[in-house]
Amino acid sequence: METARPAFDRVLLKLSGEALMGDLDYGIDPVYIRRLAGEVKAISDVGVEVAMVIGGGNIFRGAGLAEAGMDRVTGDHMGMLATVINCLSMQDALENQGAYCRVMSALPINAVCEDYIRRRAVRHLEKGRIVLFAAGTGNPFFTTDSAASLRAVEVGADVMIKGTKVDGIYDKDPMKHDDAVKYDTVSFDEAVQKRLGVMDTTAIVMCRENNLPVKVFNMNNNGDLMRLIMGENVGTTVKQTN
Repeated sequence: METARPAFDRVLLKLSGEALMGDLDYGIDPVYIRRLAGEVKAISDVGVEVAMVIGGGNIFRGAGLAEAGMDRVTGDHMGMLATVINCLSMQDALENQGAYCRVMSALPINAVCEDYIRRRAVRHLEKGRIVLFAAGTGNPFFTTDSAASLRAVEVGADVMIKGTKVDGIYDKDPMKHDDAVKYDTVSFDEAVQKRLGVMDTTAIVMCRENNLPVKVFNMNNNGDLMRLIMGENVGTTVKQTN
């Protein structure tokens, strides 16, 4: 009997910084990040080339600091450094489970990680290493969603996978509305026009213009990432419909 093959060869997994908090109010939950690392390593072990982008909202969020009166550029740079901390913690969790991993930063921080160079990143992926892209795009005013879209396009990912706290995209917030309806598939244009909150508009347009599908799923559901990778109908797919 032929073993089932993954539906994708190369993916970019986008996680929010808040995803690393687990049950904590702030920072990184070691137990939760170990579980996440185990799921990521599992998809790498079946032959999928895995890149990751992790936000920094569990430590600093540049836009929030700006609202509190801090210079926006300074706040965004602090947020970029927070993503480096998160990527280093994920690298440690992955390596503790036997995975090979590299952190590549858009801001030069040579003492702790590599500079982001696209060709080198692709080579790491080809060698089966999990690559974590840190420090966003290296520019203020761009979210980590935009960074994830950019890096996914640059390294030629087949799909961008966004891990969230809900099991897909709904017509309204399912945490607040019992009658919220889940989409199986939604177009990029619909996501923008209906303001479905998938990602910021810059990120969605980047994916649309480069025909990069996005899958949104609940990272808290054990095994859903592997099921998604194997082609099962998990979460919501955002794609070009014409």
